[in-house]
Amino acid sequence: MKRRRATVERKTRETQIQATLDLDGTGLCSIRTGMGFMDHMLELLGRHALWNLSLRARGDLAVDDHHTTEDIGLVLGEALDTALGDRRGIIRYGWCLLPMDETLVEAAVDLGGRPYLVYSTPHRRKIKAFDVGLIEEFFRAFVTKARMNLHVAVRYGRDPHHGFEGMFKAVARALRMAGSMDFREKDIPSSKGRL
Repeated sequence: MKRRRATVERKTRETQIQATLDLDGTGLCSIRTGMGFMDHMLELLGRHALWNLSLRARGDLAVDDHHTTEDIGLVLGEALDTALGDRRGIIRYGWCLLPMDETLVEAAVDLGGRPYLVYSTPHRRKIKAFDVGLIEEFFRAFVTKARMNLHVAVRYGRDPHHGFEGMFKAVARALRMAGSMDFREKDIPSSKGRL
């Protein structure tokens, strides 16, 4: 089977980002964004999706974390879309219900080519200096460029860190399922014959 890999670079006046993604990896990650919280979340995403992921980001963090966080989502989404190729033979749908201590998170994904995000969390306060409201911006950019439908929700839980950690792990597990190859599926996984 051909390895599903992609390298994507994005350079703007605000950010410089490079990501190399191998969908058929073992969860080896090397992440440097300049934002400790995002480094941690992206490592969880790669590890639990079993992706090998290398990501380097430099951005205008002196202004705020918004541009860098959003552009990371764009780059990672484009890398996922490219690595999936024509999506022939993938399972396409994936889901996960994930407990994280007192928190429960659900994620469901469709790699069917139509971007849409449904995002729900009760957590709004900062974690250290990181504005967790930017996580929604990351996911919106990610699903747009990856051409996928993602529903992710923190059902309940008190600790914001557990909520967001559970969110990234659940999304990773759903993507791991959806992006897996089904060797019985010889074509595009759609009754339309195309995605």
